[in-house]
Amino acid sequence: MTLKDVKHWVFDMDGTLTVAVHDFAAIRRALDIPAQDDILTHLNGLPAHEAQAKHAWLLEHERELALASTPAPGAVELVRELAARGCRLGVLTRNARELAHITLEAIGLAPFFAPQDVLGRDNAAHKPDPDGLLQLARAWEVAPSQMVMVGDYRFDLDCGRAAGSKTVLVNVPQNPWPELTDWHARDCFELRQLIA
Repeated sequence: MTLKDVKHWVFDMDGTLTVAVHDFAAIRRALDIPAQDDILTHLNGLPAHEAQAKHAWLLEHERELALASTPAPGAVELVRELAARGCRLGVLTRNARELAHITLEAIGLAPFFAPQDVLGRDNAAHKPDPDGLLQLARAWEVAPSQMVMVGDYRFDLDCGRAAGSKTVLVNVPQNPWPELTDWHARDCFELRQLIA
């Protein structure tokens, strides 16, 4: 299967469709999370009342970032091209679904994604768990092997691999995870050339 043949595309949000703005070190400091810990995994392991308060802080912090989102170079053109070809498009983000919709509005891509095809940490186990990708495969009635997971970080690639999907690493100049990557593009402009 070549990338041109893929009709089912799932995108990570932050750093993939948008310019990355999250300062994860600052978020860890604000929430008193050890530097080496994954933020969501850490929060999910806390006592309920503490987790709830920290999730609420994170949601408000991320809401401000979502409202100010800017599209990654070439992302709008890429998504428009895929939509024009009749591809099915989804988003799988570690952010909240509500904020993913705000982000898509802010970057002008909301019309290209059906609301139910946008999954966040409140609808699916967070990446690298393949749960969200498998949910979309069932909803779209396709084998995961017919889908591609596009992202800018290892979690996206691990998620795609675990689901049995193809993977694309984008917006990372050098590929640090070649064993997890089926295609690598420096940015969304280059990714669009790969499907031309």
